[in-house]
This record gives sequence, structure tokens and C-alpha cells, in this order.
Amino acid sequence: MASKQNIYFYNRKHNKWDIPESLLTLGRNHNFKIVDDSKDANIIVSIGEDGDFLQAVRRSNFRSDCLYAGISSSGNLNMYCDFSIDDQNKMISAITEARLEVRKYPVIEVSIDNQPPFYCLNELSIRSSIIKTFAIDVFIDHLHFETFSGDGLIISTPTGSTGYNKSINGAVVDPSLPCYQVSELASLNNNSYRTLGSSFVLSTRRKLTLRINDPRNSYPIIGLDNEAFNSHHIEKIEIKLSKKVIKTVKLKDNSYWEKVKRTFL
Repeated sequence: MASKQNIYFYNRKHNKWDIPESLLTLGRNHNFKIVDDSKDANIIVSIGEDGDFLQAVRRSNFRSDCLYAGISSSGNLNMYCDFSIDDQNKMISAITEARLEVRKYPVIEVSIDNQPPFYCLNELSIRSSIIKTFAIDVFIDHLHFETFSGDGLIISTPTGSTGYNKSINGAVVDPSLPCYQVSELASLNNNSYRTLGSSFVLSTRRKLTLRINDPRNSYPIIGLDNEAFNSHHIEKIEIKLSKKVIKTVKLKDNSYWEKVKRTFL
């Protein structure tokens, strides 16, 4: 078991010498042990911006048994970075608070052609790899819901709903709701294809299955958060809400909706 004082710093270059010495000193001065392997930590801190936080979660295998925190290196607080590099004492006081509260973010689980699953904290995106629309049969549980034809689909978590999903007019969803959202990219509606034409939200009990039935376009571009999946011939993608959750520090003055307001309004 990792000590409650074990902390791992993640940065883009995976180079511990790129971690500001002031952070290392601050941690040691407050009895934190700086570890070189995320497996030995139960506090994982990313340094950078939201993309770096997503990478820290992915590189540490979406652990549900530890606490994640994001430090913005630019000083701009955003959706995953609750702390600024210029206000390090705030992070220490939050983590050492006697009655520490945590915020839990839902994660989606993705299986491609029955292979071992991938996980996404933000979203899964599937797009045509050629300059043509492509067709996808969409199943909710065992119900054939629709046959989509267009540029692609985005399946987002509640926290991911403020990203790519929002840019195509998807809804912003409160992360306290255990659900995920499906949004369309330039759907084609005519006598051959008919889709709902709007985003829809699925609960934790629902499984979404996408079957690619277009032989011209069976090598789609698949994005898992901010990483690309090395696509091969793909027939089926299954998505559901994972039992994993990502825990972050819950600050009294920085709720999810305060983050949304600060970022967009």
C-alpha cells in the first residue's frame, strides 16, 4: 500500500528534472514523499494544462484508488487544473485539510472488436478517415436505434461535455450525474438515412454499440481523449460507463459550475 504522503508529479516530458524545484521543496517541507513511479503514489499531480491532466490519468491507468490534482503552468485555471503554479500553498492546504472532500468524475469504457477495454475521461470520437460520409448502425442495449450517416460521432463524459461535444452544440452535463452523451458530427438525413438529429444522454445502465457497415470506410479515425487509436479494420465499438471514477480535490470556491462560468461566461 502506498503511504498517504506519497505524491507523484507528472509532466509532459516525463522528466523529473522538469518539475519546478519549488514544488519539490514545498512537498518535502509538508512531509510528502516524492516518488518516481505513479504506482507508488496515492496523490498524482499533473503540471501543465488540461491535456497534461488527461495524460497523467491515462499514463497512470485511470486509478480509482488515488487522488488526482492539476496544476496550471500558465496560471490559468481551467476544467481539470484547480491550482496555479503561482499559488502552491493552496494545493498543500487543500490536500492536508483534515476533512478532505473529493470530487468524482465519471469515466467511459470502450471496447473495440472485443479487445481489452480503453478508458476515456473526456470523450471518444469516431470520424471518417476519407473525405466522404460513412454509415454506423447505432444500438442502445439490444435495440437498433438508428443508422447514422455523416462525418462521425462523439461520445463524451459529463466533464468532457464542455470540450469537443460543446463545440458542436452538445449539452453541458453536471458530472454528479453518472451518464454519457452521444453527439453527431454533420449527420446526413434523407430518404435513406434518418437520425435523431440531436444529442442524447445514456445512463450508467445503458450500453452503446456502434457497428460500422461501410466497407469503404472501415479504417475510421478514433480519438481517445487527446490520443489517437491506431486504427485497423474495425467492425464494432462498445461503450459503457465504467465502474472507475477519477477523484480530484473538491474546493469550496471552485465547483464544476463555477469552472464552467469562469471558462465560458
